[in-house]
Amino acid sequence: MIDCLNVARYFIMRAYEDGVEAEMTNMKVQKLLYYSQSLHLALYNKPLFEEEIQAWRYGPVCPPAYRFYSNFEAEQLPIPGSESLGEISAEKKEVLEEIWGYFGGYHAYRLSEMTHGEFPWKKARKGLPPEARSTEPILLDDMKALGFQKLELIEREHPAYEPVMAEILKDALASESSNSIGKGEVRDWLNSLLD
Repeated sequence: MIDCLNVARYFIMRAYEDGVEAEMTNMKVQKLLYYSQSLHLALYNKPLFEEEIQAWRYGPVCPPAYRFYSNFEAEQLPIPGSESLGEISAEKKEVLEEIWGYFGGYHAYRLSEMTHGEFPWKKARKGLPPEARSTEPILLDDMKALGFQKLELIEREHPAYEPVMAEILKDALASESSNSIGKGEVRDWLNSLLD
């Protein structure tokens, strides 16, 4: 596992590289950490970082990262030193790059809005009023389930998805499988279960 602050630094560096550093606020970092943890859990069945994510009023928050950047509130975060990125393996950087590619273009408020509509944050808040404070942890299993949902959505939005699926469906319909179910076989099988 890696430190949540190194994950945050990675995304801040990417924002500077893409020229969108003015949009990189503490709120945006928090949501990127949340989605990173969710997708990593879905892909690898283990957390990306060990720090807990909690269901705060404005969405999921990783408290250590929030405190580290709390002096900046809604201001642009400073560029981190590149030495901290050396602690992130090539495999992890590849995952983080995919997450940045999908979520990095969203504004912090849009990311927050997205997280408010998803079940892990709602479940952890257990019906609290919107203005209520909470430090309830968001369960890893719930984030993992969300990660699977996001992976499916990302896959479906890929430009190659429809042509590939159309080809697979066409091939499936054209092939004559030996596993085809013959007329009456299901009825016969059900009747054998009832006898």
